[in-house]
Amino acid sequence: MGRVKHLLCFGFGFSARTLAAKLDRNEWQVTGTSRSDHGVAEIEAQGCHGVRYDALQSIPESVTHVVSSVPPDDRGDPVLRKFGKDLGARAKSFTWVAYLSTTGVYGDHGGAWVDEATPLTPNTERGRKRVTAENAWLELHAANALPVHLFRLAGIYGPGRNQLETVKAGTARRVIKPGQIFSRIHVEDIAGILLASMAKPNPGRAYNVADDAPCPPQDVVAYAASLLGMPLPPDEDYATAELSPMSKSFFADSKRVSNHRVKDELKYTFRYPDYSAGLRSLLES
Repeated sequence: MGRVKHLLCFGFGFSARTLAAKLDRNEWQVTGTSRSDHGVAEIEAQGCHGVRYDALQSIPESVTHVVSSVPPDDRGDPVLRKFGKDLGARAKSFTWVAYLSTTGVYGDHGGAWVDEATPLTPNTERGRKRVTAENAWLELHAANALPVHLFRLAGIYGPGRNQLETVKAGTARRVIKPGQIFSRIHVEDIAGILLASMAKPNPGRAYNVADDAPCPPQDVVAYAASLLGMPLPPDEDYATAELSPMSKSFFADSKRVSNHRVKDELKYTFRYPDYSAGLRSLLES
């Protein structure tokens, strides 16, 4: 057997947990960071090594692969602030590095299609911070040949986090904004695309991570309600709906996100190509 591969996950959220669960522990060591002792215990419970982020002063020598899902703050990317020099100095020891970004970097396109060649014109503060963070990771790639890959994630759903849950809980809302289109992605497909990229690295490349079926958000709520045989939540006009600042920021962008690059370059076949397949599977499980 060759050298055991070692994945370090900065942040061990929904996507990182799902990816870690797919790795053969005979071939992989997995380390995840958390800002709390409770979070470290949860990482350990998944059979991974957990470490407090504030206790980690350098990247372990054995690490071969890195995933960062830590969002930027007002000062930029916190992982690069703390570990950027370490990553750059040891760039040749890493096989693959992934930064999980968001499709919010494209901004609003009035429901039109965007792909990885579309100019980045974010129209929210969150989107602008993501562009800054992406550029910082790419600068590290350009300066040190760090094998950075960018993954721009659409709206994530999966076990425990989906419209079936909100409909059952009575918290689902059908907020109608004419022309509004969202893209989404099942967390299992996020993990699958990351694995496909690990198998075929192309440093400096960006990939959209979205399924085949962009659609108005109210359609997903309606489908979830129909699967459950529950009443449809009432329509709410976006113009008068009371929304949190976070919810409003999602409605600031309307676009269809193309996934052709992950299909063409990574030869990835989606497990859940649309929300109907994803929700049906979640209901059955």
